[in-house]
Parts: sequence; C-alpha cells; structure tokens
Amino acid sequence: MMGSASVPRLGVALNLGLLILYPIAWFAPLMRAALMPLFGMDEISVVSGLQSLWGSDAGLALLVTFLAVFAPYAKTLGLALVQFGLLSRAVMPALHILGRLAMADVFLAALYIVLAKGVGHATVEVAWGLWLFTGCVGVSLALSWTEDRRALAAPGDPRHH
Repeated sequence: MMGSASVPRLGVALNLGLLILYPIAWFAPLMRAALMPLFGMDEISVVSGLQSLWGSDAGLALLVTFLAVFAPYAKTLGLALVQFGLLSRAVMPALHILGRLAMADVFLAALYIVLAKGVGHATVEVAWGLWLFTGCVGVSLALSWTEDRRALAAPGDPRHH
C-alpha cells in the first residue's frame, strides 16, 4: 500500500517525465496521410505540421505553436516549479488555463483526421504519436488536478474551507 508521501513523489516523477515526453511527442508521427493510397503515405507530426503552416499562414502557425508547444510545456514546467517549492501555489489557476488551452491541440488533430477522412480521395491513419501526445496532455491535466486538490487540503491554504 502506498503511503501519502509516495503519491506526491509519483506526481513529481510523472511531471518530470512529461518534460521529456512532450518534445518526443512533438516530433513523433501523429498520423499518416496520403491523397492517393498508391503513392505512399506521409507522416505528419506536430513539428512538420507547424512547418507547413508557417509557409502558408503565419498567424495560424503562431496560434497552433502556442497551443501545441508552449502551453503544455509551460504548464508542465510551472507545475514542476510548484512541486519543488520554487513557485507559489497561487499560480495554479493560470496553469489550469494553460492546460485547457493545450487540450485544444488534441481537438484540432482529431478534427483534422475527421475532415481528411471525409474527403473521398484521402487516406489518413492515426499513428502512435497522437496517442503519446494525447496521453501527455491527459497525464498533465490529472497531475494538476491532483496538485490542486492536495493544495486545497493543506492546512493554512487560504482557499481551504
């Protein structure tokens, strides 16, 4: 049986793991797509998608870069700083907002797959990177939720009722 001290350590370890897994997820193939199945399939990652966007629509590329790269990584780094006592717990609401923004990228990827499958001549297959990226975001949300609940239960917390 896990003691209460091991749960925060597990949360810290998982969060630090995300600092490594997010960059892997950005370069991992999210999906494989082809206009015609006979010509082979191109792998699409967060990074390759951003590279394509920068060439065609810099504004959208900036928005997606924020949602797919900056928001989840800043949230994870912020949570690590809170866990190590280097940043006040008062920033937790801002970290939650960053986490919600990071979920927007998973939605965009899912929407892209649905739209591409709706086109009669395109073939799209989900790749392992989509699951990795979605898992990173999900673990990050669960960790921040756990951290926030732990903070609320702490005596002396101004939000403690």
